[in-house]
Amino acid sequence: MIFIDSKTDGGKIKGKLALYCRLMEVSRQGFYDYLHTKDKPYKYASLVKAIKEIIEEDEYNDTYGRIRMYQALKLKQPKGVKIPCRATVRKVMKENHLTVPTRRKPNGITKADREAQKSDNKIKRNFTADKPFAKGVTDITEIPAKNGKLYVSAIFDCYDSEVVGLSMDDNMKAELCVRTLSSAVKMHPQMRGAIVHSDRGSQYTSAKYRSAVAENGIIQSMNSAGGRCHDNARCESMWARMKEEMFYRRNRKPENYSVEELKSMVWYYFISYWNNRRICSANDGLPPTVKRKQYYSNLMNAA
Repeated sequence: MIFIDSKTDGGKIKGKLALYCRLMEVSRQGFYDYLHTKDKPYKYASLVKAIKEIIEEDEYNDTYGRIRMYQALKLKQPKGVKIPCRATVRKVMKENHLTVPTRRKPNGITKADREAQKSDNKIKRNFTADKPFAKGVTDITEIPAKNGKLYVSAIFDCYDSEVVGLSMDDNMKAELCVRTLSSAVKMHPQMRGAIVHSDRGSQYTSAKYRSAVAENGIIQSMNSAGGRCHDNARCESMWARMKEEMFYRRNRKPENYSVEELKSMVWYYFISYWNNRRICSANDGLPPTVKRKQYYSNLMNAA
């Protein structure tokens, strides 16, 4: 439309108008509709401004798609902005080049010890919980660094996806998982009696980890026999999001950072950003700590 406008002096050169409309496969009425609206203010200007402000609030908010952006708008209720439906938010983000690419699929690093004693699958792919510290999922992920590899172990609460335990090291021995479990219980004594689900990796079937499970009053759960990846899909999806938002969507290569630098980045992402500010669609658009505070606030009000 802009091309036709410039070539026909705003539609005044009628002879050229017919030619260019035919070449560009545009109807004359469509072009006249464009002329009628081109100088009017953009209908969603205030919405675009609000979306850009949300993106600029945190380094990783530029990964918000239409669902999380819609939820962020509903949570923040920007002054003077009428929040439309999700489809309109998607349309506006696409028109203003504010959309994000599709996530990459993660690669697992689990190596099962087929001879070790296993625990039953007590959650059976039900990754939800009706209260905090009732059920959690745990796993290890690998991040390549310029001076080695960083292994990250975390426990995610199934109630609100909050990271309740986090440890990192340059190896993936059982001690890494033991530290994660022990730190989680130390920081959150309410974890005692909770189910903590993992895959059937050798770290989780080791005597050291089983001893830590018993000492900390945890109920152990594992993937079903056969190593079905979907049995711990919730944890796998957390790793995928972290890597996409920290590296792939911003064209960063983790190999450009040292192990110590990656530790700081991962700690900030999970403990500061993820837990406190990241919009979580599974929480109806609330960050994990906000959902948790609402839970305890409701308990107080009910009492």
